[in-house]
Amino acid sequence: MPTYRRTTRVPAPIEDVWEFHSTVDGLRELTPDWMRLRIGGVEGPDGSPGPEVLLAGSTIRMSIRPFGAGPRQRWTSRIVEREPEGETTPERSARFVDEMEDGPFRRWEHTHAFYADGEETLLVDTVAYRLPLGPLGDVAGPAAKVGFEGMFRDRHRRTVRRFSEH
Repeated sequence: MPTYRRTTRVPAPIEDVWEFHSTVDGLRELTPDWMRLRIGGVEGPDGSPGPEVLLAGSTIRMSIRPFGAGPRQRWTSRIVEREPEGETTPERSARFVDEMEDGPFRRWEHTHAFYADGEETLLVDTVAYRLPLGPLGDVAGPAAKVGFEGMFRDRHRRTVRRFSEH
């Protein structure tokens, strides 16, 4: 399965970067405008609407329409792992994994990892994916990384800018 990875140094302590990425507001702020993101609903692991923190078991229903072209693509994502769980402060590292339950890919598993480095944080996004269209999608899979690059470069730039300004 193809994998995409991007690593960036963020000028902020891990606790702050972790807290920001653990919310749906963080998702909204980090998603490039050209993706035309809409959040349809967020549920906590117990089914409660609008949780403050995206814990394991939380579900996000959203849609995107990149560059305003074509029909809106619906996407449902579930947080399947979170370490540390809950709202505890991470020590030296933290991570959460979201998986696409419904959407445009055959498979999408996004690991958000955070590593403390003094007063800074290494942010590592890793996406394992499979494109639609069966064998044709498998052949084209490695080339899709080019498409992910702009989105993740923008997300990482936004993260650095957010913490550079605070």
